[in-house]
Amino acid sequence: MSAFSDPFREARAEAGVMKCPFHGEDITMILRHEDVRRAAKDWQTFSSDAPFRVPIPSEEDVRSVRQLPIETDPPDHGDYRAIVEPFFQRAKEPEMIARVETLIGNFLDEALRRGRIEVVHDFALPVQSRALTYLLNTAETEAETWIGWGIHVFKVTGGEFKKGTVLDEYLERKFDQAEANPGDDFFSALVQAEFRGRRLTREECLGFANLAFAGGRDTIIHTIACALGYLAEHPEALEFLRADPKRITLASEEFFRVFMPLTHIGRVCPAGAEIHGVEVPPGQRISLCWSSANFDASAFPVPEEVRLDRKPNPHLSFGFGNHLCLGAPHARLILRTLLRLCCERVGKLSLVEATERVEHEAAFDRTLGYDRLVLEFHGL
Repeated sequence: MSAFSDPFREARAEAGVMKCPFHGEDITMILRHEDVRRAAKDWQTFSSDAPFRVPIPSEEDVRSVRQLPIETDPPDHGDYRAIVEPFFQRAKEPEMIARVETLIGNFLDEALRRGRIEVVHDFALPVQSRALTYLLNTAETEAETWIGWGIHVFKVTGGEFKKGTVLDEYLERKFDQAEANPGDDFFSALVQAEFRGRRLTREECLGFANLAFAGGRDTIIHTIACALGYLAEHPEALEFLRADPKRITLASEEFFRVFMPLTHIGRVCPAGAEIHGVEVPPGQRISLCWSSANFDASAFPVPEEVRLDRKPNPHLSFGFGNHLCLGAPHARLILRTLLRLCCERVGKLSLVEATERVEHEAAFDRTLGYDRLVLEFHGL
């Protein structure tokens, strides 16, 4: 796979911004690393208080609730975030770490037994789904339902987008069950949670859960597949990590930088803005282009080169500022565990078949990982 899909290089170097049409909307994309970090912290100018408009393209047609806490600004954002943060910090607990290690170890053992597997649907998707049950403290059997949805959570079974998806129907049912018989799981915690002295509304509960599934699904599936694909195409990389397991933490951060699953995220300018001479009218959106910032040579020497011992590595794949990704500890746990167990159990990975997933826009094409990836797993 081409890891270095950087269609923004020329615009980033010359102007730092580029105008790009997205589904009928002309959006100014902020491209440079330092500019993106500055804008991410300036929530008064670049606001996230924009239901359905933080993702690009907008999601008015594929969901019916505001995602929480991502589509809010301070002080609401901090108060909402505090409600669910304990669940996402569970990825740092010894019991969770042990369960993820067992999970990934079992899938690697099965891949080695079978010899050849399709990674996206038969490895990354079930690992992500089962690991999410651990994070949300719900029954692991729930993962079978989530696996049945396929890769993209806003698609119904037939593959067509619609407003009010299978995810909405599932979440309504889970919250009904939690209200009737609360437990220690994520859904029960939300129906019992308070926001500034009152219980969360059902819409707020749905907003939290919607983001937990949408934000932590495609991204982790993408990261797992891209990391394994890279190790298959670069067998020396696995030997490099095996020689010194302390390199795994640095390597995982480099994989997050290079294989950034999200091109960008939106912000709305309530009072308008001026960015490197480009005027953004009040109410219009700008883009914080994470993927461009991650390949900015001013922050990353020779950014096209995958350096598994790159340090420092101030990548923006988990965002920056107030909206730093809640799921970052979970994603890091999964990828670091995967790399470590590959070093311990896998002698070599071989690429058999790959179909790249490409984001097609009017002004650029960007490789976003794989739709299909078949690898052979060889034991030590």
